[in-house]
Amino acid sequence: MHNRVSEEMNRLVDILRKDQSPDGAWRYCFEGPIMSDAYMIIILRSLNIHDEQLIEQLVKRLLSKQANNGAWKIYYDEEDGNLSSTIDAYYALLFSGKIDQNNERMQAAKQFIIDKGGIGEADLLTKVILACTGNYPWPKYIPIPIEMVLLPLSSPINFFDIVGYTRAHLVPILIAANLKFSLKTAQTPDLSELMFTRGQTSKTLERSFFTAFEQIKQWINQFPYSPSRIRHSAIERAEHYMLERIEPNGTLYSYASTTFLMIFALLARGYRKTHPIILHAVNGLKSFLSETKDGLHLQNSPATVWNTALLSDALQNAGVSPYDPMIRKAGNYLLSRQQTKYGDWAVHNPNVRPGGWGFSDINTMVPDVDDTSAALRAIRRLALHDKVYRKAWNRGLRWLISMQNGDGGWPAFEKNTNKKLLTLLPIKGTEDIIIDPSSSDLTGRAIEFLADDAGLKTDNKIVKKAVQWFKRNQNVDGSWQGRWGVNYIYGTWAAVTGLTSVGISKDDPSLLKAKKWLIEIQNDDGGWGESCQSDILGEYMPLMKSTPSQTAWAVDALIALSDQDSYNIQEGILLLTDQQRFEHWAKSYPTGAGLPGSFYIHYHSYRYIWPLYALGNYRKKFHD
Repeated sequence: MHNRVSEEMNRLVDILRKDQSPDGAWRYCFEGPIMSDAYMIIILRSLNIHDEQLIEQLVKRLLSKQANNGAWKIYYDEEDGNLSSTIDAYYALLFSGKIDQNNERMQAAKQFIIDKGGIGEADLLTKVILACTGNYPWPKYIPIPIEMVLLPLSSPINFFDIVGYTRAHLVPILIAANLKFSLKTAQTPDLSELMFTRGQTSKTLERSFFTAFEQIKQWINQFPYSPSRIRHSAIERAEHYMLERIEPNGTLYSYASTTFLMIFALLARGYRKTHPIILHAVNGLKSFLSETKDGLHLQNSPATVWNTALLSDALQNAGVSPYDPMIRKAGNYLLSRQQTKYGDWAVHNPNVRPGGWGFSDINTMVPDVDDTSAALRAIRRLALHDKVYRKAWNRGLRWLISMQNGDGGWPAFEKNTNKKLLTLLPIKGTEDIIIDPSSSDLTGRAIEFLADDAGLKTDNKIVKKAVQWFKRNQNVDGSWQGRWGVNYIYGTWAAVTGLTSVGISKDDPSLLKAKKWLIEIQNDDGGWGESCQSDILGEYMPLMKSTPSQTAWAVDALIALSDQDSYNIQEGILLLTDQQRFEHWAKSYPTGAGLPGSFYIHYHSYRYIWPLYALGNYRKKFHD
């Protein structure tokens, strides 16, 4: 076993050494649903930008992802297909002009949309894109009044109570919706025959909105100005909000999805199609393009910092010296990406200097807890003997600790943005997109870092609060639910490795329950696999096939929970040492989570990162 583990680790190290970029980063693809590819076609056509080569490449990839029944899926085992993704792809393909609507594949897609209830049943973002391009009516009433951007922070509810990545999407949507913006070109397809619905009516939405949020209107009405003047001021404030959060590469908040919406919002405000800000945004979007086995894909946001931090730490955990040129180059890259700006996170956490890390290469103002703890782990060994790294490490550590929520857990982006009233908004998935509550994956990885790298244990008050949070949030079956990975395996692994790192006994009842649950869900091939359906249904759903990342998470948790090697651990390790045994589709199954039922990610780096961590921890604990 020892030889097999070492051989596989050496194989992974060799791959990573070869794939590292000259600047020290690893630029593996962040592969999401086809949404971003479709919207890029729609944007280019709407702006009359005739980049035919790019459009043809995106069309080719869209067609390659279509299922036999005409639909598009967002994960392999999704039943039938995904309505919103199918509408996005169908619309973009028609808009491209590269495929005729009478084509057999297009007819199959159209029939799928009809069978699923039409455009009225689609997700909000799909409806917004269609409304911006003249194929869906803007609603008479909008769930969030744009005047909310004017409310002071002292208001019981204000715009900064909504988490930042959602604000960055909502602001351009609210601008376009309030101005009833609609742009049609000579090439805009007509989807009017798909405009029916069998779902919730607008009156139902209006009632739920007024019941929950009539108070917001009352606060706004207290302003001593006319409604039209207030509305105009709110739209201006919203526009400035966008402009102030444009990254150096031209994208809004570093996401493709927000940038698409920003372009439409700027057009709604009267910007011409050739305005430098719009053209800069389009070029920024193009910088997100990445090659995949299915063709060119527009990443919603490159995962460069995330990949580089995790890979550098995994390599060092596997025995690569911190003075190896590969690690030094990665460290220099990470040092250059530590953030020094006060972003939106400072609204709820004003008394600490910037010092976190963000997710993507071009992210300068949106740090997050997970990337920060990953980067700090990656540079810790360098910080032991280098003052520059030590200064960066200390600053990042202070920022990370300061982000702990009042309930003891850690959020992803913004501290204490967890007002339950906001989840009453009549928008699908509000609990997952409006607020930023503590989660087991963020909290587990934060305390694992604080224990292993910063020396904090159970007697520390910061750690005590986090342990109490875990005790309150464990499921009856022994698992913990994750937020940014799929899903219960991810959350349980993070909880287990965090709790054991800070000194919680392996015989603690909560950890014994977690161990029992992990063993019970192990597959016959020795691995683990969990379906994205878990994220949607709110309960564990087996995939019935094993994936590399989920197998690595589960076996790593068992390693942390065990004093001796065991059959269950060995079976998982054997599978990880022979990745050819994973079924082809399972290797690319999305195990990163963004938005339940809408956005899942296949990280091309995950087949290297997590197996390397698990194998390294196995060798250190049972064979060194």
